[in-house]
Amino acid sequence: MTEDSFQIFADECEDLLMAAEHALIQLEEIDSVEGVVDAISELFRTFHTVKGAAGLFGLNAIVEFTHSVESVLGKIRERELDVDEKLVSLFLLSRDHLAELVENSVKGNLELDQSLQKVDDQLIEQLNRYLVDTSVNDSDHTNDSSSNTVERVNGGVENESWHISLRFGVNVLKNGMDPISFIGYLGKIGEIRSVTLIDDAIPQWCDFDAENCYLGFEITLYSPDATKEVLEEVFEFVIDDCVVSILPPFSHIDGYIKMINDLPEEDMRLGEILVACGALTSQEKDGILNTQDHISDEITARGEPDVVPPLGVVAVDNMVVGQEVVDAAVKKQENVKQQRSNAQQTIRVNALKLENLVDLVGELVIGSANSQLHASEIENSELKEAMENLLRLVEEVRDTAISLRMVQIGETFNRYKRVVREVSRELGKDIDLIISGAETELDKTIIEKIGDPLMHLIRNAVDHGIESPDVRLKAGKPEKGTVSLDAFHESGSIVIQIRDDGGGLAKDKILKKAIEKGIVAENHQLTDQEIYHLIFEAGFSTADAVSNLSGRGVGMDVVRQNIESLRGHVDIESGIGIGSIMSIRLPLTLAIIDGFQIRVGGDQYIVPLDLVEECIELEASLQSENDGANYINLRGEILPFIKLSEVFGTSIEQCKKHRENIVVVQFAGKKAGFVVDELLGEHQTVIKPLGKIFQNLKGISGATILGSGEVAMIIDVPEMVNRVINFGQNQFSTPRSIH
Repeated sequence: MTEDSFQIFADECEDLLMAAEHALIQLEEIDSVEGVVDAISELFRTFHTVKGAAGLFGLNAIVEFTHSVESVLGKIRERELDVDEKLVSLFLLSRDHLAELVENSVKGNLELDQSLQKVDDQLIEQLNRYLVDTSVNDSDHTNDSSSNTVERVNGGVENESWHISLRFGVNVLKNGMDPISFIGYLGKIGEIRSVTLIDDAIPQWCDFDAENCYLGFEITLYSPDATKEVLEEVFEFVIDDCVVSILPPFSHIDGYIKMINDLPEEDMRLGEILVACGALTSQEKDGILNTQDHISDEITARGEPDVVPPLGVVAVDNMVVGQEVVDAAVKKQENVKQQRSNAQQTIRVNALKLENLVDLVGELVIGSANSQLHASEIENSELKEAMENLLRLVEEVRDTAISLRMVQIGETFNRYKRVVREVSRELGKDIDLIISGAETELDKTIIEKIGDPLMHLIRNAVDHGIESPDVRLKAGKPEKGTVSLDAFHESGSIVIQIRDDGGGLAKDKILKKAIEKGIVAENHQLTDQEIYHLIFEAGFSTADAVSNLSGRGVGMDVVRQNIESLRGHVDIESGIGIGSIMSIRLPLTLAIIDGFQIRVGGDQYIVPLDLVEECIELEASLQSENDGANYINLRGEILPFIKLSEVFGTSIEQCKKHRENIVVVQFAGKKAGFVVDELLGEHQTVIKPLGKIFQNLKGISGATILGSGEVAMIIDVPEMVNRVINFGQNQFSTPRSIH
């Protein structure tokens, strides 16, 4: 096998094992027996796929271990084992071990080292215990089966015997067939436990014909090894002179469903699936198709729309097959169609190739901007029109390239279900993780880098936020705590919220600890937000004791640094006894954005267009002689603004060349104004990161190259908005009006 093939194997295993972890976490939330069986069947196929792929590469350690996992899953699927929390935990550990085995194989190690072999032996030993001792679970299963037996009547029989309903045609005797001989032959296939004579077809004496057969039989036959097709063959020579209905034992229904699930992933008609699993014989299928044709003819004769009931509906109505089996066959069809659809719509692409593509598109954007600049200097209408078309196409190429890197955040969110499950159990808490907005898309690069910060915040919510069960009960709260993880788009950004219904942040305790550590002065007045943000200071912790989860003051400062490195921002809301909300705001992409180009003095800057609300002219009468923040009345709304010329140190002479304008921006529900000298319009902006020497530069989040070749700085809107608002709180001036 080539190295590329081996990498494909590793990637597929990663996807399969991630899906297995998600399915195992969901398994504990399923409350129906059928739902558990379906979920276990999916898990079985997932692990079986891993085993099959490993077998192609001769990875015996993976094959042998996966076989042990499959054996236990098979016991559950056959309802010989019940799923409990302990068993789910064992499967999760097995899933983790498989991931390590795959990683070990990718490194080229065909043999297991001592530590891996030890874990392998321990897990196989635990799995084998379920294969040897299932007496307790078997007794429980028996009780469950008995409780569900009565419900399994449609298309099946309550007990372990076959039920054969015979209605002989009136001419069967004339054709030389003896009904009793058929019943006698059934006794050779199994044990006939009952025969009920049905004589409701016998006519009045005046119409009675001794050569006609008017009898029917209801037969109960016990034959565990018989199939529906074998029983139908008994009546092969009389099939045209009778009506035969064969109902299997309810246990056979489970067998049919199992066989349907195990069928190859191929496109098959519903009738073909039912015949392949043995729930329907070919003769029965042909009879149903004839019934459909008959119904169609009747509908056509009445002049009604030709809407013929599906094969499954006709089969269930005629009691030929059970509804459960038909539902399983329909689900199989849907799964096959979905898998084929996904296979056709997705393709694996190396992440580096995508990075190179986005980089090339960025250069294309810069080059097209340069071409547009030169074209604008030439008075040629045809050239200008051609450039406009080119720019439109470049913009479409840009959006398509960016969309290739956009992935749903749900896969990242699902990883934290296990984190909450295991950490809450370690702390003796009962906590539920609720996920919403999983379909929200974000740049893959950002998703990869946001994983660790989210992990810290969720663990903190579980550890610090949610109280112990006894404390919650005393406070009148439900014993089970809730942590919510939500994602949504807002003002050109993505917002990720971690919300808990715990005790909230204790402001007094945080402030006291900050004063003790010398982070803030004792007489310094702080707002609630400023106090909350103290938890992001390095080495800060309010934990009373150090544990393996918290208390060392390591983590939250890393959270802030990582989020800010992504041009993101964290907001905190909290209430004592109510809970806390951590809101992370991130840009949709780190590569190319729509920008709004402005000039301040002799320099040009870019403001992310999604954050721009409007632009207004700043009249001379509204300008203040004082430095710092000012306020204007913007249609009844107080708007703080700041002069960018003062922030970036532009000379006064350069600023007086044009009438000043205010660019109104909004971020996280806050509005502020940037006073600029000139509005230059929209600009496709390729974001270039600043070097390490500028990493502490405030107010600037990156740079871009203009069509002229000049470098323009990208304004850090969140930082500037907070600077305007915070500075304005210390200096108030009377609002002036703009009409």
